[in-house]
Amino acid sequence: MGSKNRQLIVDVPGPYKPLFGPACQCLAEFYRQEFLKHHHCLEQHREYYSEVAIMQAEEALGRIIQRMEELSRRADAGELVGQLLKQFDSVTKLSCLCEPETFH
Repeated sequence: MGSKNRQLIVDVPGPYKPLFGPACQCLAEFYRQEFLKHHHCLEQHREYYSEVAIMQAEEALGRIIQRMEELSRRADAGELVGQLLKQFDSVTKLSCLCEPETFH
């Protein structure tokens, strides 16, 4: 597959919104679950990717998930996380595998 040379961008500087508490945690948890779905998809289809591609994707997923609280406080959180999810979707094609009623 063409995913061997694909790199995912994680460190994007930008404005942060001063949102803390349950709303931010709920948003962060929602985003975290979306990235975990991509990780699960990678695991299920591991045989179709090179070890290097899997390692790079897992490292990027780990960095994103680790920083999810911080990312979800950004003023542009929806846009940024959406772009990151699209990058992962271009590799995993998860959106093609999901049924519409279970897709967020």
